Amino acid sequence: MKTTKLAIMYDFDKTLSPKDMQEFSFIPSLGIEPAQFWSEVTALAESQKMDGILTYMYMMINKANLMGQPIRRSDFVALGKNVKLYPGVEKWFGRMNEYGRLHNIEVEHFIISSGLTEIIEGTAIAKEFKKIYACKYCYNASGVAVWPATVVNYTTKTQYIFRINKGVLDENNDNDLNRYTPDQLRDIPFTNMIYIGDGLTDVPCMKLVTVNGGKSIAVFGKGSDKKKATAQQLVADHRADFIAPADYSENRELDKIVKSIIDYTEARIQMEKLMKKTPQKER
Repeated sequence: MKTTKLAIMYDFDKTLSPKDMQEFSFIPSLGIEPAQFWSEVTALAESQKMDGILTYMYMMINKANLMGQPIRRSDFVALGKNVKLYPGVEKWFGRMNEYGRLHNIEVEHFIISSGLTEIIEGTAIAKEFKKIYACKYCYNASGVAVWPATVVNYTTKTQYIFRINKGVLDENNDNDLNRYTPDQLRDIPFTNMIYIGDGLTDVPCMKLVTVNGGKSIAVFGKGSDKKKATAQQLVADHRADFIAPADYSENRELDKIVKSIIDYTEARIQMEKLMKKTPQKER
């Protein structure tokens, strides 16, 4: 029997981790508070009319250079070791994979984040993802970060959903991405997609997935009434289908929602097969 693929796509900051990845090690190494760093990023973006994601990437390497500590790729990866994750995240992927196998579904995991690829690659869960789509730097001959190579903001995130849909995972392969592909030949249909994010920056991805028949889940950190209210509003506005606390442990609400979506996917596929076998009466 042919196995069906299902993609679970995740934002990273405040979705799998309780705060922005830069706040665990990088910003403290500058001797400033996170609020000050992000305030400076916002001010520069507004004064120079810059993209907010490009601004933080510029600010990171600029501040490191001013301190006489240029950052190399290995430095970014090392920062990932200090990134903390929400409860249950490390065991989540294996459990979802196994549950999918029991239902003849191959679960694939993807990151679509405005954070840094290099830091995510240093985390304990990097190996769980088929592909990590996030910001990247390019490096000079000495291995020092000098310029953004890839920028992923809240609108450009959606291109990666199409890459996953078509199975064109290489970021530099735009020809195949833009070439017409019939729905039946696409690698993972939108109906077999789940997007998990935490807030307004995830809206374009959530909406793209939900309007095409997939499911989106808005998660929120424990004790954050503001985040919970944002998640509830996303559902009220039909941008997300479910909300749940960002607890990835077994038998918690998020675990039950995703397993139910897998159950639903299996049942829907079986029903579609039966309908194809059933002769349709002429009208």
